[in-house]
Amino acid sequence: MADIRFWAAEHPKSDSLLAVYGNSAVSIPQGIIPRIEPYNFARQNYCVTKLPILHISVISIFPGMFDAITGYGITCRAIEAGILRLDRWNPRDFTNDHRRNVDDRPYGGGPGMVMQVEPMQSAIRAAREAAGNPVSVVYLSPQGRRLDQEGVRELATRQCLILVCGRYEGVDERLITMEIDEEWSVGDYVLSGGETAAMVVIDALTRWLPGALGHEDSVTQDSFTNGLLDYPHYTRPSAIGGYGIPEVLVSGNHADISRWRRKHALGRTWLKRPDLLDALRLTCDEQVLLEEFITEQG
Repeated sequence: MADIRFWAAEHPKSDSLLAVYGNSAVSIPQGIIPRIEPYNFARQNYCVTKLPILHISVISIFPGMFDAITGYGITCRAIEAGILRLDRWNPRDFTNDHRRNVDDRPYGGGPGMVMQVEPMQSAIRAAREAAGNPVSVVYLSPQGRRLDQEGVRELATRQCLILVCGRYEGVDERLITMEIDEEWSVGDYVLSGGETAAMVVIDALTRWLPGALGHEDSVTQDSFTNGLLDYPHYTRPSAIGGYGIPEVLVSGNHADISRWRRKHALGRTWLKRPDLLDALRLTCDEQVLLEEFITEQG
């Protein structure tokens, strides 16, 4: 849904409320306004509709695992603010046997069990119908495209996502053929199930929702957002364990602070992830900053 914000507190006696769509504003009669609730994030004085910007449905035989993100942190706040909707669908609810089985032995033999097509497919189709909008069905798999910050930005532009969480030896290949639009991986390692991978995806996407973070600049300064690792951060006290903080950070000179941060973002990337620099075209100023950093390392 669109990011629709209403300045109700600014116009309590007006016949209409001001709705803000990005940088554009239009007046909307109160009679057609959906129910609104306070938008409680820092330094904001507007209200936001209950219409979600991002709707995610999770297909999992362990839906309770997602309490870990719905009850805490930015995902919890985003859900409470109405900018994120998270639905959970259990394939066991779509089985026909009293044991609610969702898996069976693999054809051809071998260890482990394989998740069956029918209950998984029924859960996916129910979630797709409930979404009511164009939806992308994503299977979390070590064989998928590796998730990076570019991929997060790409997925964050989707209005509706269905995240399919496998277990055991994975899902029947025919489910992927019939129902899956994309496969994504959170890394070259194997997890016990797709739930933890789905939580990584949900957390990463939520950070890109307008209003999800207390400060809108936070997401643009994260590691990888601009192709670099983040610069070092410091807070109080100014000295601890014999270690102080860089004097420039308490100088009050914002230009010098910005320059120091950029230099150390470049330098930290050079030290820890030089492969990232290979993909960037540094400006002349950035080249100078990086050379300064390297020289300072001795």
